[in-house]
Amino acid sequence: MRRRIALCFLGTVVLAACGFELRRPQPLAFKSIALVGFAADSPLRVALERELRAAGIALRDNPAQAEVVFDALADARTKTVAAFTAAGQVREVQLRVRLRFRAATPAGALLLPPAELLLTRDLSYNETAALAKQQEETLLFRAMDEDVVAQVLRRLGAIKPA
Repeated sequence: MRRRIALCFLGTVVLAACGFELRRPQPLAFKSIALVGFAADSPLRVALERELRAAGIALRDNPAQAEVVFDALADARTKTVAAFTAAGQVREVQLRVRLRFRAATPAGALLLPPAELLLTRDLSYNETAALAKQQEETLLFRAMDEDVVAQVLRRLGAIKPA
């Protein structure tokens, strides 16, 4: 029993000594942001709002009241057929999440030039498991949204205070 405790303690000390720490949210150099250009029901907007609130950033409806204006130039989710069987049935679909954006001050000074994030995932398809594949598609889209939001937050973290 003492050996187990000693090994656990030793493992904790080794991890602490190597500089290991859990990933933290990207520190942002601004306190308020306005999100414009998103559709009202955009899953990316919802995920981005959630992460910004968790980082302590105030969300403003009026861009003139925000320090940073995040402009979604394009926000799209697509699902296309990637492969068919010899009988003409769908075998594989391709899911895409695309976000084109820029960030500026309310006065129009560009903080982040226009950039595009495009994520693609392939999903095998089987008609006999259509409901399960629908759930898998939903989970893949959600994971892609989280990945896009993490990339956006890293880019917003690169903005230097004026």
